[in-house]
Amino acid sequence: MQPHEFWQDVFPSKSFDTGSGYRDFFPAKLEDGRQILLPIRQLADGKHALASLIINQASFAVEEALATELANKLAPLQPDVIAGLPTLGLTLAAAVARKLGHARYVPLGTSRKFWYVDDLSVPLSSITTPDQKKRLYVDPRMLPLLKDNRVVLVDDVLSSGSSIVAGLTLMETCGVDPIAIGAAMLQTERWRQPLADLAPYWPERVAGVFRTPLLARGEDGAWRAA
Repeated sequence: MQPHEFWQDVFPSKSFDTGSGYRDFFPAKLEDGRQILLPIRQLADGKHALASLIINQASFAVEEALATELANKLAPLQPDVIAGLPTLGLTLAAAVARKLGHARYVPLGTSRKFWYVDDLSVPLSSITTPDQKKRLYVDPRMLPLLKDNRVVLVDDVLSSGSSIVAGLTLMETCGVDPIAIGAAMLQTERWRQPLADLAPYWPERVAGVFRTPLLARGEDGAWRAA
């Protein structure tokens, strides 16, 4: 596949056989068996790799499928408001909120507007931008939408866990205890420990559309789950 062709189609169940390992792509499987092709990104050690999702480069059909499935998983919890993590989580959060019939959502941000207050911010880092020092903010005007409501915090991908922990820490600063975390992709299991360190119940409050493993290169050059 060409690089621009990833994340563009939702394929029928069992379209791609994965029995012999992965070479050019990783076929992520949705709840109903349909598949989305993800590029494989080799890590610095040359021996391991991760499947990648950039949701704001996905087709509208793929975004629709991911938002619909996540909304279906969250609907039984009856959330009052969806809060989205920047940057890519905002795309998914907005779409999920619409699917749930909400009129709006609460976008968190990394750009400090002049009316923001430092007390409503926390440090933020992510696996895709590890060298950028940022802070995560909530607009003080959004607090009435969050307080005393059933809040779900949504990000595009849970990977190292650092971004979602920052989001939960910010919610705690606001006096908000989210009822759940939503994500399109749960990338490996590394996110579990940081969430458990925050509170042992958090890993069990996570709803994801699909999971992807850490990949290791075999002697035949194919990638397989490590």
